[in-house]
Amino acid sequence: MLLALRYVVTTLILLLSAALKAQIVRASLSNRYAAPGAYSNNFSDIFSATANQASIASLKTGAFGVYGERRFMLNDLASYTAIIAAPTPTGTFGLQVDYFGSSFFNETELGIIYARKISSAIDIGAKFNYHTIKVAGYGNVSVFNFDIGAIFHLTEKLISGVHVYNPTSSKLGKTATEKLESIYSWGLGYEVSKQVFIGTEIIKHEGQPVSLIAGLRYDLHARIFIRAGISTGINNNSVGVGLNVGFGRIDLNTAYHPQLGFTPGILLLINFKKPAEE
Repeated sequence: MLLALRYVVTTLILLLSAALKAQIVRASLSNRYAAPGAYSNNFSDIFSATANQASIASLKTGAFGVYGERRFMLNDLASYTAIIAAPTPTGTFGLQVDYFGSSFFNETELGIIYARKISSAIDIGAKFNYHTIKVAGYGNVSVFNFDIGAIFHLTEKLISGVHVYNPTSSKLGKTATEKLESIYSWGLGYEVSKQVFIGTEIIKHEGQPVSLIAGLRYDLHARIFIRAGISTGINNNSVGVGLNVGFGRIDLNTAYHPQLGFTPGILLLINFKKPAEE
């Protein structure tokens, strides 16, 4: 009886999220507010690749990071991301793993990342993915798809870019009656100063209205910064605080939905070596 109730509650939350024009289930809620940081020279990191792979074309040192959140405080709606990337003479290579769900229903995506600069003003990037959806009692389906993105350095402080997830609308299963949605985004970031960054993303999910994400980062100190963001598509607000330490960064954040509640998250970033000061 308890397991049945648990399954029903989880299913209702997923359906309600979809009805509220939520992002695809594997996408982070409380860490998405940091996505506009991909459109920045000084405020991006390896997690920026989750918004646009081209953002790590100028990565200065290899790094590894993990992020986890518990959506709406429910264990069955947990989401995790692990990413590792390193620069080489021929470009930046990386690996990203995303997981969402529980034993009842889960999605997993494994992606290989590549990014490089093609000029002083343009960076490009791509990620090649193997996506699996598993439903208890019904087996699983898998499909290959890809992301592609570009970053445009309009000025020293103003950066823009575009990104597409699954542009070929990859089909799921042997019958190919279902497919992964395509997602198109355009981002713009402005570095107000060495301490302040503002950015925005306009996102179009296939079959859904256009949504807007806006984010702000303010460095209170060399070691402490705060972030805040809003998302119109799911009526979601986010706040967070980060601590820069010798090995990398620790970031605590939470998102709030007026009907579904809080989504807490924690991020840990480890640099392979301290980036050289410019």
